[in-house]
Amino acid sequence: TQPTNNPAIRSDKPIPYDIPVFDDIASERRHRKERLAAAFRIFGRFGFSEGVAGHITVRDPEHTDCFWVNPFGTPFSHIRVSDLLLVSHAGEVLQGDYAVNQAAFAIHSGLHMARPDIVAAAHSHSLHGKAWSALGRTLDPITQDSCIFFGDHVLFDDYTGVVTDPEEGKRIAYALGDQSAAILRNHGLLTVGASVDAATWLFVTMERSCQAQLLAEAAGQPIVMDDETAASTHRQVGGDFASWFSAQPLFEQILRSLRRVPPGFNRPVHGSASRWKNPVDRGQLALRRRRV
Repeated sequence: TQPTNNPAIRSDKPIPYDIPVFDDIASERRHRKERLAAAFRIFGRFGFSEGVAGHITVRDPEHTDCFWVNPFGTPFSHIRVSDLLLVSHAGEVLQGDYAVNQAAFAIHSGLHMARPDIVAAAHSHSLHGKAWSALGRTLDPITQDSCIFFGDHVLFDDYTGVVTDPEEGKRIAYALGDQSAAILRNHGLLTVGASVDAATWLFVTMERSCQAQLLAEAAGQPIVMDDETAASTHRQVGGDFASWFSAQPLFEQILRSLRRVPPGFNRPVHGSASRWKNPVDRGQLALRRRRV
């Protein structure tokens, strides 16, 4: 095992994870779908569901004008790889047995079309995110973690009701610009990333940052960092690699708890290309529903 050469890690020792690389499209697609199903399990664990609202998508690596998404109404905590839908940017369900949430199609198709760099996007009506969104404000850099979003999130200040029109999705994408997250006023949070892992982590930590600021402002007057300190902190804790890396413990915990496998499961071997230490990568065992 060789030490990581990532400049963000100043150590002669390796980190426990490698960003996976793939020998073929099929392996990459399988990996993205497995991570997507795991992301829903994480959302379920954190209680981010609100009835049938909420969706996470990942772009198909071959058919880049299509994305994988959860079927409408399936509980986050039950979603398996086999449940996922493949949906085109025109709204056609190309693979899968159930209907797609029209809000998911409207929002995510606009994002994926406007931003080719976006691999994954996440949105739900999480409690503290929607509470903060009602204030019509962006987050302040009051904690180290909130600096993840310093200069990298926007306020979409135009709530017009449930999003069902693809034009609304395009307006959200336009407002997002090249940022990593948006606060949708009177609605909730939206995060995007270069991987399912990154988009998922950004959503989790943005929800917590909303909670932290709500608590701080309820207790008193938070001290807001100066722009120079916040920007410097953002360079250390923000960005695609930091978001991907920060997500790994969440994915390790949720997947190990579901599959009951020993340490080392689903972890890429250093220097390998899409070869994993556990045969579950072949897909037959991916995120089976627990039997109780």
